Amino acid sequence: MAIVFLVAGDPGQRTGGYGYVRRIVDGLRRRGDRVHLQGLEGTFPDGDARACDAMDSALDALPDGTRVVIDGLALCGLPPLANRHLERLAVMALVHHPLADETGLDEAGQAHYFATEKAALQAIERVIVTSPFTAERLNVYDVPPSRIEVVIPGVAPPSQTAPDSPLQPGDPFRFLCVATLGPRKGQDLLVSALTQCVDLDWQCSLAGSLDRHPDYVTSLRRQIDEAGLGDRVHCVGELDDEGLDQAYRSADVFVLPSWYEGYGMVITEAMAYGLPVITTTGGALAHTASSEAAIKVTPGDVDALAVALRQVMTMPGRLQQLVAGAASERRALPSWDDAAGQFKGAMANLIGDPPSRALE
Repeated sequence: MAIVFLVAGDPGQRTGGYGYVRRIVDGLRRRGDRVHLQGLEGTFPDGDARACDAMDSALDALPDGTRVVIDGLALCGLPPLANRHLERLAVMALVHHPLADETGLDEAGQAHYFATEKAALQAIERVIVTSPFTAERLNVYDVPPSRIEVVIPGVAPPSQTAPDSPLQPGDPFRFLCVATLGPRKGQDLLVSALTQCVDLDWQCSLAGSLDRHPDYVTSLRRQIDEAGLGDRVHCVGELDDEGLDQAYRSADVFVLPSWYEGYGMVITEAMAYGLPVITTTGGALAHTASSEAAIKVTPGDVDALAVALRQVMTMPGRLQQLVAGAASERRALPSWDDAAGQFKGAMANLIGDPPSRALE
């Protein structure tokens, strides 16, 4: 039986969520499954008429019994779906983190996404999430644990671990943050924390899309310039695989100051390169890396973040502890082939449930 993954917009987008889907699709194909990955036109996650029509048409075109995995950003198109889809197709939702938890939403926006996603999840009844934290978070959406399967992301082992050139006396300390530049990712907090460390010699690369939150990027660039850090903090934009590989291998410490993550794939990706991590306890980040490999601070606590940055730059023993912890954790990280196998098992477990109940 064929498996179809439906995502919002271009499936090739370079974010953690889209990367997760592509890796799972590739892994299932290597296992011999017939898998189709389809992007849906329209505006997401708000769900305009074009998006709803695209969802409706995509599902109408599938033969009975097809296994369909709908990514969380596309769930907005589900509440108006006709009963015919849920009765004849094995539909599953893939939730990275609830849309209502996105940073920067006002009360009305949170209420809208909460109601929309809750309706969709109750209609589908079969849900795959990328972390135990998100599974627990779905309790408030009235999704019982019996209808949820957890498949955490894998990692692709790099050909060479970081650093590409070990830090030498007199070299600047090299920080790396890989994340779309946007409010939830907290790059502005990182810049504020680095401002407290101007007496030390460091460089910081912010790798990630500059196009998704243009107002935030404009404000961030202004913050960097006003702090006099234009020659030390670099917004390098979205990197391809080769560029990311080079960035990881050139870094000394990885930093992700997010307010909230449903998992935080870049954390395990960094540890796969042997990089120690500075991050927060926002959402699943409290659990994604162990305390042996990461310093974790409260989201939004700029002073604590600055202390962590200063620690790794001025306390060689502390840095080596974290490097050893990252190396140990790296050996235990699951591969994407492992994740694909778990995903296939999760689908089988969910399909064994009673047929989906159509919307009232």
